[in-house]
Amino acid sequence: MVSVVTCPSCEKRNRVPLAASGLPRCVRCHRDLPWLVDAADDDFDDATRSTLPILVDLWAPWCGPCRVVAPGVERASRELAGRLKVVKVDVDRAPAVSARFGVQGIPMLLVLRDGRPVAQQVGAIPPDRLVEWVRAAVGRVA
Repeated sequence: MVSVVTCPSCEKRNRVPLAASGLPRCVRCHRDLPWLVDAADDDFDDATRSTLPILVDLWAPWCGPCRVVAPGVERASRELAGRLKVVKVDVDRAPAVSARFGVQGIPMLLVLRDGRPVAQQVGAIPPDRLVEWVRAAVGRVA
């Protein structure tokens, strides 16, 4: 599975894989790209296999607070490009992932390192606070 990401530096559209051994870089300017992918039960383990910390956004399309959190999640992926991978999981399409992490409320954000949660946030928070929280969590696991 491949996502298309626009480079924040040069605006070139790039294909970014669900999983890779290296970091996604822009084909034109060679800067780190935001690594934001969607995953479900069948590809979650592949999506979260990385040497980078992983921000997991457990959400649903019908969830209003999830839509409030989405811009902060995308901003974190841009501002921490090359230091963070973001995996968005629609809980309705991924019941096994939801069960694995004991999801009882959404939005639920997790920072994973080596497949294990090292930080968790349940509920909507403003984009600035979300990015600050992610920076702190990534700093703790770096």
